[in-house]
Amino acid sequence: MTDAPLDLPERHTVLRSFAGHLDAAPTAVYPRLLRALEPRAGAGAGGRFLSDPAQRLIVVQRGWWYRGEYRVLAENSGSVVQYEIINVAQVAHWAGTWAARSVLTAAPRAFQALLTGLGA
Repeated sequence: MTDAPLDLPERHTVLRSFAGHLDAAPTAVYPRLLRALEPRAGAGAGGRFLSDPAQRLIVVQRGWWYRGEYRVLAENSGSVVQYEIINVAQVAHWAGTWAARSVLTAAPRAFQALLTGLGA
């Protein structure tokens, strides 16, 4: 995987957003999230990945339309993990929304599983 761009392209649409609370400090949650999302050697080619520990931001970009942005924010009683699914298709932007259907359908359960894993 190569580095994902930090900045969103001018043409983009947030398709779905999720947020969940964890009873742990952001300094503990962010490394766990990074380990869970970081590409593994030999786990398939393609895509882009960026980790910005200072902002507690992780960007995963795959295919022609998908960008996932994960943030870990401080909250009084722990952390909030945010996840956005973003259509970054520059050509045929409308088709990115159509192509996203299966990802959007699976996303609530996948995000909940991710939070459960991070809390363990």
